[in-house]
Amino acid sequence: MDIKRLIHSNKLKFDKFYNKILLEKLDNSKLAKAMKYSSIDGGKRIRAFLVSQASKIVDLSNINAMIIASSIESIHSYSLIHDDLPSMDDDDYRRGKPSTHKKFDEATAILAGDSLHDLAFQLLSGNLKNIEAKKNLQLINYLTICTGYDGLAGGQSLDLQYENKKLNKNKIIEMYEKKTGRLFEFSFAAPFIVKGETNQRIQFSKNYGALFGIIFQIMDDLFDEINSFEEIGKTPGKDKKQGKRTLLSIIGEKNIINFCNEKIFNFIKNNKNEFNKYPILKELLYFNIKRLN
Repeated sequence: MDIKRLIHSNKLKFDKFYNKILLEKLDNSKLAKAMKYSSIDGGKRIRAFLVSQASKIVDLSNINAMIIASSIESIHSYSLIHDDLPSMDDDDYRRGKPSTHKKFDEATAILAGDSLHDLAFQLLSGNLKNIEAKKNLQLINYLTICTGYDGLAGGQSLDLQYENKKLNKNKIIEMYEKKTGRLFEFSFAAPFIVKGETNQRIQFSKNYGALFGIIFQIMDDLFDEINSFEEIGKTPGKDKKQGKRTLLSIIGEKNIINFCNEKIFNFIKNNKNEFNKYPILKELLYFNIKRLN
């Protein structure tokens, strides 16, 4: 199965849908232009792909899958805008082009990020079709948790606090779980939640998404160190220069690959039923590591 091809195919479909939503909901103001600049045709849309795969498993409609994915990608784009700000990680480039605060200005970038964050909740609260109100509210509540102090924002805070500090492995993994893992967790679990799957299956979906996100972040740290600007679309080697604390910096490249493989192996062993029914889930986890090649 060619995972890379499937992701690209889903990206093309998603981008068409998401771009249409942004054009419909936003005007031609400076703020709207900054929002569109930061989010249209952005990245590989891995999170949107996870939504599509989870939706196939639980038989969630394509329109609802696309709305959920649009919400997540809005949150992701907001986080990248803020991540690049001078007061955060201070990067002039993102996705191969000037960061939002460089293309526009810092104030506009902050407001564009804020507005994309709010757009995510606007989409979830007003656009899902034939979903029970209780399930819809549950989903929105879950996204607030995944993006707030115990999720994405909290993880970014730890990332900044941990610069140039001596840390153990568990502290860094906790940061990964919040900063990156939580949004991936939401991406895969959201379809299970709105379809009213059993608590056991919802917990599996959360654990799967979280593991995917942690491995994704570990590999991103490695790519930041070894790849070029053309390959990663942002300033390479910057994390190391800024004293970012990563698992790579503590245990080295060989050990982080072993760490990822061990995590995947144990998770598959403990969830054989789901992986036997849906083999693509195993391939997706290993795809993260195969991105090295």
